[in-house]
Amino acid sequence: MGVLNVTPDSFSDGGEFLDRAAAVERALTMQAEGAAIVDVGGESTRPGATPVTVEEELARVIPVIEALAGQLSIPVSVDTSKPEVMREAVRAGAGLINDVRALQLPGALAAARECAVPVCLMHMQGQPGHMQADPRYADVVTEVLDFLCQRVEACEAAGVARECLLLDPGFGFGKTLTHNLEILAALERFSEPGLPVLVGMSRKSMIARVLDHDTGDRIYGSVAAAVLAASRGARVIRVHDVQATADALAMVRAVTEVTGEKRS
Repeated sequence: MGVLNVTPDSFSDGGEFLDRAAAVERALTMQAEGAAIVDVGGESTRPGATPVTVEEELARVIPVIEALAGQLSIPVSVDTSKPEVMREAVRAGAGLINDVRALQLPGALAAARECAVPVCLMHMQGQPGHMQADPRYADVVTEVLDFLCQRVEACEAAGVARECLLLDPGFGFGKTLTHNLEILAALERFSEPGLPVLVGMSRKSMIARVLDHDTGDRIYGSVAAAVLAASRGARVIRVHDVQATADALAMVRAVTEVTGEKRS
């Protein structure tokens, strides 16, 4: 999943793709580099981010999604928590909803049911403005997994089909470096509900804190994290650096396929 932020303040690429033509060019490049999905977001959810209005988010993402739906041969995802944006994005051509709030905003469950497209449910402790202030867990893996299972139950009760759901443990969203590493080490547990697991660690501060690098120097660490996640069962890897990640994951698949053939 290639990241396409049409925002002025995202932590890694804020402001680079606000222009629709630049956004479309970037999406086409990611497709050529091996992306299987392009994820369009119009509101930054980095730590300390300021919320935007529904109107502003719609103005940012809908023209881009409309343009991409007509030019890409791969699905377009919308990264949003707002039910109004979900509905309009799907009408514009989005085929997946990626919600960092796991459909918890008022009306989001109903919107997801009406849109009838796959939905990724992510865990976040707190809200972007303050989520990194002092995140605490007794057992981060169990608590995050329990939350996601509860959200799956809420979705099913609201009429959202279980087979349409993906799970994201939410690396960096209300978690310390130790929490993030513990989740990555135990990532296989998040496949226990029988749903695809999506992860997003690309260029995040967890990479910087391990390697002591600036945002632009986190590619190698991000690719390593992607390989670790894939080896632990992740089915979708959300990244900024598509070519490098796609090449690394192709090697993972090649080894996995050979191993599977020998076992059979």
